[in-house]
Amino acid sequence: MNIGILGLGLIGGSLGLDLRSQGHYVLGVSRQESTCQRAMTLGGVDVASVDISLLSTAEVVFICTPLGLIIPTFEQLIAYLPSNAVVTDVGSVKTPIVEAIAPRWENFVGGHPMAGTAESGIEAALRNLFLDKPYVLTPLDTTPPDAFSVVEKLVQELGANLYSCSPEEHDQAVSWISHLPVMVSSSLIAACMSETDAKVLQLAQKFASSGFKDTSRVGGGNPELGLMMAKYNRQQLLRSLLQYRHHLDELMSAIEQENWAVLEQQLQATSKERPKFVD
Repeated sequence: MNIGILGLGLIGGSLGLDLRSQGHYVLGVSRQESTCQRAMTLGGVDVASVDISLLSTAEVVFICTPLGLIIPTFEQLIAYLPSNAVVTDVGSVKTPIVEAIAPRWENFVGGHPMAGTAESGIEAALRNLFLDKPYVLTPLDTTPPDAFSVVEKLVQELGANLYSCSPEEHDQAVSWISHLPVMVSSSLIAACMSETDAKVLQLAQKFASSGFKDTSRVGGGNPELGLMMAKYNRQQLLRSLLQYRHHLDELMSAIEQENWAVLEQQLQATSKERPKFVD
């Protein structure tokens, strides 16, 4: 199958590596000629170009640009695609993407691979990045079953764990486990940096170990990604942040009042519930 990948960063490059290993012919498009050359050298694509018309022979196209560029990139793409081509994307917010593209392209299937690293760019591309990771598809009632089946089969070839839900359900769920953690983690780093005693701050930076590394990782990631999460999933993120603030206020109240029984009960409850989210 001829598969086009628009955007040759971590996700696009990793998709190319895995899909080529399954015997597909991969055409890549990037804004930078140097990225195209590097993607071919690394084996992420069979051929690459800065010219989007390269994808005129693609049967399936994955749009792997940053979230804010998905819709304008699609608008450039449709001038070159055959009418029966299937289009999907990898954006971390689905409702605005699906609402903008689905009415204009019948064979569109929204998608979101829940995989990644702290690195970015084609050099960060990895084989088996999606293996055993969640990969969410968000079809509508009007999505042609054949188009969904095509993307479904490719996701299965990646070895990912396939899930299907509505765009709205997806955005509500990821606001809790992806977008809220980015904001909380960012706030943690900012709070630490607000320490006014330079010696204490320096000690904190030297003492920081695995616990801080785990809780600060997503807040220290790509700023553009965090901004796009907030911009495109604003209402759901605000809802999650309000609930987080409520629970933080409860913890502060228990500590202020030295109500250790309530604090212990809360910590016991969260210790019990965490395995339901993380194996």
